[in-house]
Amino acid sequence: MSVSPATTQDIATSGLNNPEIRNYTLNFGPQHPAAHGVLRLILEMDGEVVRRADPHIGLLHRATEKLAESKPFNQSIPYMDRLDYVSMMCNEHAYVRAIETLMGIEVPERAQWIRTMFDEITRIKNHLMWLGSNALDLGAMAVFLYAFREREELMDVYESVSGARMHAAYYRPGGVYRDLPDRMSKYRESPWRKGKSLKRFNESREGTLLDFIEAFTAGFPARVDEYETLLTENRIWKQRTVGIGVISPEQAHAWGMSGPMLRGSGVAWDLRKTQPYARYGQVDFDIPIGTGGDCYDRYLVRVAEMRESNRIIQQCVKWLKANPGPVIVDNFKVAPPRREEMKDDMEALIHHFKLFTEGYCVPPGETYAAVEAPKGEFGVYLVSDGANKPFRLKVRAPGFAHLSSMDAVVTGHMLADVVAMIGTYDIVFGEIDR
Repeated sequence: MSVSPATTQDIATSGLNNPEIRNYTLNFGPQHPAAHGVLRLILEMDGEVVRRADPHIGLLHRATEKLAESKPFNQSIPYMDRLDYVSMMCNEHAYVRAIETLMGIEVPERAQWIRTMFDEITRIKNHLMWLGSNALDLGAMAVFLYAFREREELMDVYESVSGARMHAAYYRPGGVYRDLPDRMSKYRESPWRKGKSLKRFNESREGTLLDFIEAFTAGFPARVDEYETLLTENRIWKQRTVGIGVISPEQAHAWGMSGPMLRGSGVAWDLRKTQPYARYGQVDFDIPIGTGGDCYDRYLVRVAEMRESNRIIQQCVKWLKANPGPVIVDNFKVAPPRREEMKDDMEALIHHFKLFTEGYCVPPGETYAAVEAPKGEFGVYLVSDGANKPFRLKVRAPGFAHLSSMDAVVTGHMLADVVAMIGTYDIVFGEIDR
């Protein structure tokens, strides 16, 4: 059978003129490793170009806010760890600040410095996780291993004060759970660590926890230099991030962005400076800001923030070494009595029992307490009706506001740039779905 030339040309061009053949819908996630959790992103594609992005959330919804309304105030602190489960103590900080505001509790000075120090340790932990996973998403595998090397040491710091590597529940209304320990846990001999190697690993663990943190902060800037050597001038890294996901200051304000997403666009807004809490008003640090508002600028901002956090931790360590004191209020209605007192004093035992079964009643009122979490402004809106549990609890998660801008930012970009954009948001679905 012969085909005329005209018919051949019609066959060749018919697919190009039919939009149904060129445009298609793509499910990105929720099982995709670069979705950073359970994000389901429905992309409308024109070839490799994204025409529309529709984020679907709710696959990790655990009703945290509703659960908190059915439990005494002090029993909801562990729930906060499980919101942004990479920035645990910062979440706790916002929640306990809200309770302290309504109850008029004055937190001891030493506890305030400990909170400031652990907020910054948490910031470094968060940014190390972000740096390693974002680099891995874009094809740089070695950075992930480097970042987790330092993150493991900070996990040990968490464990030394709370007994848990992640979900610490260390902050309490009125202070912190306990003072910093006088000794640091050491590595034991194993087939992988023995002899000189074991001695080298335990070298910084011979003294107190503060000695260990001091040794960590002394060596950390050199570690950050290693990350920058691998990425900052890396040709492929810059090709994947420079000019991608540009967000203007006006757009950042309109979408309610905060944290590195806002500062990467050149807006110097940081709650630690504009509305100081804990002891941020007494430490010296700078606010890194970007100029271009793209993924590369946000990377530079987060790296610079790790260096600034390191400076803050060093100042906190210096103060804490020189100023011993109480770390929680001496009020048995809010803070439990010491074990020694419970052995001898019946009243102390009753206080302990009542505190951990009924909790305490918070005066009627409402408040909003926010902290500069690693991802942005993390806030807790708390309403009390005078009972021992919240009447209403609402969490303001920075990732929720950031993810809502996905369609406006990635439209017109290539499919591979969607991965870079999800990475630069630094989203964690615990806080987005709540």
